[in-house]
Amino acid sequence: MIGRAIVLLLLIVVLSIGGVVWFDFLNVIDAKHVLTPLYRIFPFLPGEPRTQPRLVDGDLINLDAERLAIRLEALELRSLEMDTRQRDINLQFGEIIQMAQELEEQRTALEDFENSLRAQAHDAENRDRNVEQNARYLTGMPPQSAVSIIAALDIQDAVDVIRKTEEIATAEATVSIVAFWFSLMEPGRAAELQRLMAGRPPSL
Repeated sequence: MIGRAIVLLLLIVVLSIGGVVWFDFLNVIDAKHVLTPLYRIFPFLPGEPRTQPRLVDGDLINLDAERLAIRLEALELRSLEMDTRQRDINLQFGEIIQMAQELEEQRTALEDFENSLRAQAHDAENRDRNVEQNARYLTGMPPQSAVSIIAALDIQDAVDVIRKTEEIATAEATVSIVAFWFSLMEPGRAAELQRLMAGRPPSL
């Protein structure tokens, strides 16, 4: 029984030493201080004990410094990302400013065009009012005097006055004096006025 126990103890010791050698060889554990004498006695063992750099006195592993370095690297990456986003935002802001300027120019152009149309409409309204007033004055004059005044007018103004005279007569359900004016005019002038009136749109 004693012999068996001794054999088992020796076997356990051998297996333990073999396990330590194998784990040290696999870099699982660091048993260099324990195995160095064993490698010297049994040089045929696989591999050599691991060697690690010795720490200089006072040179300790600083976990806080490593954590700080990792955080600084993360902050640097974050800063680069923020710079990229800022450039994109600046580009988009520039495009928005340009679009706003173009819209403002278009708005100004539309306002100018609208003001121009209003001015033209106002001028047309004033001209129509003046033409109507002149037509009423001429209608109230002796026909020969009215014809003399119409003969002195520009040909287009004469057409406008005669047409407005007919419009007034139609609106007031009265007899138009235009035909009598034509009879008193010089034939060439009367023919020209009638030709222009036939080719002119009803509205001024």
